[in-house]
Amino acid sequence: MKVFTVIRTVATLAMVGAVATGGLMAWRHMFTNKTIEELLTENTHLKQAITHLSEEAQIGYAKVVSQDTRDGQLYTRLMFVETRPNEPLKPVLKKEYEVEGDIVHFDALIVKFGQEQVMDGREKAMYLWRRIYGENQTPEQGLAINHEGLEPARYSEFCEKLSLKDRNLFWIHIWTLSNDPNHLADLNVRAIYGNVVYHKLERGLIYVFKIDNTGSLYPEIVPDL
Repeated sequence: MKVFTVIRTVATLAMVGAVATGGLMAWRHMFTNKTIEELLTENTHLKQAITHLSEEAQIGYAKVVSQDTRDGQLYTRLMFVETRPNEPLKPVLKKEYEVEGDIVHFDALIVKFGQEQVMDGREKAMYLWRRIYGENQTPEQGLAINHEGLEPARYSEFCEKLSLKDRNLFWIHIWTLSNDPNHLADLNVRAIYGNVVYHKLERGLIYVFKIDNTGSLYPEIVPDL
């Protein structure tokens, strides 16, 4: 009898343990596998961050470092600078690129947040630089400015009040808009378009990239004094 009691007790404890473990696993799943939908609709810190996005005029600039011909082909080396939001004199990223030719394409992703995602009822937008490529390259062969899925330096303070996991979740899904414009559309978050501008680059000039009130990206050319 005692042996049977011991066996029954062990079995009962095992069952309780399994239930408890299952409950713990379910609890962990519920609280750790957060979705982007939940983050966008329920996280007050994120809504505040989106609301505080400001309208911008300048989002970066480029200048020619050198141009030379090798084996009959012209190459342009340029410096690209990305600036802090609304602080055009403070760079957050500087990179040099070399492309064939002197006509260079600059590719940016414009992400727009609808009125439901902000607290002041005004639409807001983010401007994410993607890549640079020459006229003899396809976009897929372009040189990365920011890497998809990662937090751009110019928005390093945007999600500062979110947990690291939530920040990673946000940026991974936002970048998918570059390949899937309908992703998150039901949450009133959309990429209006990927905006590509190109220009023939010359030494002695600075190409300042600006955004107008419709979200269109264009270069303004000024002399490099």
